[in-house]
Amino acid sequence: MSMNSHAEQLNLKIEKGNSTLGNIAKTFFTTENKSTELPITLNSIYNENCLVTMARMPDNFLDMTITSPPYDDMRSYDGNNILQFKSIAQELYRITQEGGVVVWVIGDQTTKGNESGTSFVHALYFKEIGFNLFDTMIYAKKPRGAVGNNKTYWQAFEYMFVLSKGTPKTINLICDRENKDSRNGDSGTKRLHDGTLYKHNRGGYSKFGRRTNIWKYNVGKGHSTKDPVAFEHPAIFPEALARDHILSWSNEGDIIYDPFLGSGTTAKMCLINDRNYIGSEINSKYVEIAHKRILSCL
Repeated sequence: MSMNSHAEQLNLKIEKGNSTLGNIAKTFFTTENKSTELPITLNSIYNENCLVTMARMPDNFLDMTITSPPYDDMRSYDGNNILQFKSIAQELYRITQEGGVVVWVIGDQTTKGNESGTSFVHALYFKEIGFNLFDTMIYAKKPRGAVGNNKTYWQAFEYMFVLSKGTPKTINLICDRENKDSRNGDSGTKRLHDGTLYKHNRGGYSKFGRRTNIWKYNVGKGHSTKDPVAFEHPAIFPEALARDHILSWSNEGDIIYDPFLGSGTTAKMCLINDRNYIGSEINSKYVEIAHKRILSCL
C-alpha cells in the first residue's frame, strides 16, 4: 500500500473514530519535497531530516523529546546513519519549553577494545549548551549476541540521559517497586543536643515506592513489542521504555517529539497515552512501518 493510502486510511479513522485526543484534526505524512510548504502539524510523521522539521518549529514549543539516535555507525539504516549531533542538540534546546525534558537513549561502540565514549560526549555537550543533566538512567537488558568486547563482561545496558531545560515542569515518578512492608505515619520523640525531647511526626510509606533509575526490559520478538512489522527496523527500543518515560515527564495533551522516529514506537505510545506526537524519519521504508503500527492502535 502506498504512503498516501496509509495517510488517507489514518485520517479517515481519526475523523470517524472516538479518539481520546480531542484536538487531533488529522495526521499528515509528508514527503521531503513538500514538507517545507506545510506548517508543523500535531500527530504527524515527517519523512525528512529532523533538522528540516525542527527549523519550522517555534521557540519553546515542545514539552518533551524522547529518541534513540543513530550513533557510532552501529547500524547502516540503509545509508541514513549520519548524525549531525551538535546542530540537532542546539535545535532541541531552542524548541524545548522551559521545564521541558529530552530523553536521549544512547550507547557506545567498542572498536579494538576501546569504547567510543560518544554517550559522554553527547551528555557533556547538552550541558554545555544549557541543558541540565537531570538524571543519568540505565536501560538494562539481557545480554544478546556479539556486543562490545568479548574479553570484558557482557554489555547489557545503554544510557538514558534525562536532560531538562531548567527544572522539569512535570515529574510523575512511577511507584512500582515493592517495599518489604508498609506502615502508617506515627509520632515520636528525638533527644536534642541540649538534652530536651523534641516531638515530631514520622511519615509512613506505602507498599510500593518509586522505582530506581535502572530500568530493566526484556527485548526482542514478543517483548519489545507485539507488532511483527516493527522488527523490519534493525534497532527498536521497547514500547514499555517509551511509555514509562512519556508517563514520567509529560502530561496528557503535551507535545512529544522523536527526531529519529524509526518504526514509530514513540508515536504509538503517545497515542495510547493521550499525548500529541511529532516524528521525523528520513527513511521512507521506516515511515511505512510506523504508518502500519499507528493504524493498528487506533
